[in-house]
Amino acid sequence: MSASEYWPGEHRGAAREVPVDETAVEDVVGTSVSEDTEDFDDPELDDDDDEDPGEDDDADDDDGDVEDSAAPEPEAAPESEPEPVLRLAGHAPGDLDIPDGIAVLEGAPLGGRRGVGIVAARFNGDVTNRLLESAVAELERSGVGRELVTVMAVPGAFELPLGAMALAKTRRYACIVALGCVIRGETAHFDYVAGEAASGLQLAALETGVPVAFGVLTVDTLEQAMARADKGAEAVRTALEMADLFAQLRASAKTA
Repeated sequence: MSASEYWPGEHRGAAREVPVDETAVEDVVGTSVSEDTEDFDDPELDDDDDEDPGEDDDADDDDGDVEDSAAPEPEAAPESEPEPVLRLAGHAPGDLDIPDGIAVLEGAPLGGRRGVGIVAARFNGDVTNRLLESAVAELERSGVGRELVTVMAVPGAFELPLGAMALAKTRRYACIVALGCVIRGETAHFDYVAGEAASGLQLAALETGVPVAFGVLTVDTLEQAMARADKGAEAVRTALEMADLFAQLRASAKTA
């Protein structure tokens, strides 16, 4: 019993009883009952509220316990991302349409007596051998005899630019064809080798003025490389066309 529940003047643990004026008590009780009876609701007499509020709380708590104790539903497994689909590169059809009345310089993949240098990487040799076969076959179809072809073998694709630069600086070849293959692996090695091979071969052409054709395959799998072995012939046609174009340019400059 808290201190606020004691009658005024009553103290906990009092050793003696304090006399109470019964007349005053009756007056107070009578006044309270007469004035507040109509508004007073006794929870024990109210039929509508015969349930113990504490029981409701316990029931709610029990419901919560049941919900909490229920096994959680397993989370849905995240949907796996679809595997990337390799798409073949598309090319827009049609030829270059140059307006009339404009001088045009255009080369043709013709061989004749032009010397051709080929720099080939030994790494991924099975692929490079097929590239080289298609390149030599295309040179023969274009009229370039085997006596006019020189093949320089280098360790890998990273060494192709240096080999191409060396061949171009001899001034014995009208064009250079670079052949090799870089297959993507689990590390960033592919990006460095492929990128440096491409930029290095372009630099060799820019510094020497000798056309250098890019016949290096940069693929994800060996199967993709084998399916593109004819790129050697394509590189030869590019190199011969650029060599013929430069020959026309020099000839036109002399007659100008």
